[in-house]
Amino acid sequence: MRMVDIIIKKRSGLELTKEEIDFVIKGFTSSEIPDYQMSSLAMAIVFNGMNKKEIGYLTNAMLYSGDTISLKGIEGIKVDKHSTGGVGDKASLVLGPLVASCGVKLAKMSGRGLGHTGGTLDKLESIPGLTISIEKEDFIKQVNDIGIAIVGQTGTLVPADKKLYALRDVTGTVESIPLISSSIMSKKLASGSDTILLDVKFGSGAFMKNIDDARVLARTMVDIGDELKRDTRAILTDMNEPLGLAIGNSLEVIEAINTLNGNGPKDLVELCTKAGAIMLMQAKKVETLEEGMKLITSKIESKEALDKLAQMVKAQGGDESYIYDPSKFEKAKYEYVVRSSKEGYVKEINALEIGESAMRLGAGRATKEDTIDLSAGIILNKKVGSHVEVNEELCRVFTNKEDVSSVLEDIKESFKLSEEKVDVGPIIYEIIQ
Repeated sequence: MRMVDIIIKKRSGLELTKEEIDFVIKGFTSSEIPDYQMSSLAMAIVFNGMNKKEIGYLTNAMLYSGDTISLKGIEGIKVDKHSTGGVGDKASLVLGPLVASCGVKLAKMSGRGLGHTGGTLDKLESIPGLTISIEKEDFIKQVNDIGIAIVGQTGTLVPADKKLYALRDVTGTVESIPLISSSIMSKKLASGSDTILLDVKFGSGAFMKNIDDARVLARTMVDIGDELKRDTRAILTDMNEPLGLAIGNSLEVIEAINTLNGNGPKDLVELCTKAGAIMLMQAKKVETLEEGMKLITSKIESKEALDKLAQMVKAQGGDESYIYDPSKFEKAKYEYVVRSSKEGYVKEINALEIGESAMRLGAGRATKEDTIDLSAGIILNKKVGSHVEVNEELCRVFTNKEDVSSVLEDIKESFKLSEEKVDVGPIIYEIIQ
């Protein structure tokens, strides 16, 4: 069997067999198949897709490319949550402590930044001392002790995905339902949780640009989970503007802290309240969405969820004092204000342009080797539906780079104004189960 023949077969739009897919994943994981050939196959998959059977084979091959984790040593139902990636998406930093403070166990393995979206691990590492590399035994003990752990996948857990994830980021092969679904579900299934909630985003700042594609991706992943007897559900959420107000690693951690303090932006609070309620239903903690939302809200009001975040940070070697005093986070050297040149209502904030601008400021990776500036980013002052006066502040920009004039101009252009008042839609459009 030769990799070049498999590439040509998929380039021609033909179905790959289980044996061929197993050969690819095994060879790529062991480095017998080089990056350039895997990039070629990934591009062929982007153009020609995969059917349901192929996606199942690919997920299974990646799932068993390394170790899997058994969470049988943790009492109760273990929940997990995953987002397909979006600009300003710090929901895991809010949701994790929320559900854990409700007495539900959350054992989560997260990823790093992919393209213009930020990764949960990068955000967590803006907290001094915090480590995302934890041995499996310690991971299980931490979830047992405090109800929550958010860590990176180890080199032995789904190593095929770890390699492919980084490769897709820099070869223009991120936007593919087969590759996204197999990547997400292989990690989620390997990490051993009993339930999975998928936050599938659509819009300008998401990999799925429209709700129809997002629905297909969500249904594909829910079907994979159901096939393997995991309670898997999905929500379709709007990413036609950034989530919340903060874009950038430490800035998003600060916003997550503010949200757990009861001062979060409306869209982030709505998303986390409803998603948290679904996770509580999956864990059999509550029977209805309304009951779950009420319990989630009470944990914000009591500050129990904030305390839970501090416990997690401390358990993973971080300085928990930053959770109670976010002013301690390192600040970028330069701060700029972007102002509106006209009056109107904000009808769109192009999340893709905002995300790419934040990456150019230093907040994301353009290549695998890039180092992230954890203090760089953008704080929005206006959201869709807001009224704006001439010369009014649209956002603030933080960076350690000296010349960012072109980035500032692009950020300004990402705000689209209308003379007419703009209606604001819901953050969650649909629940799939």
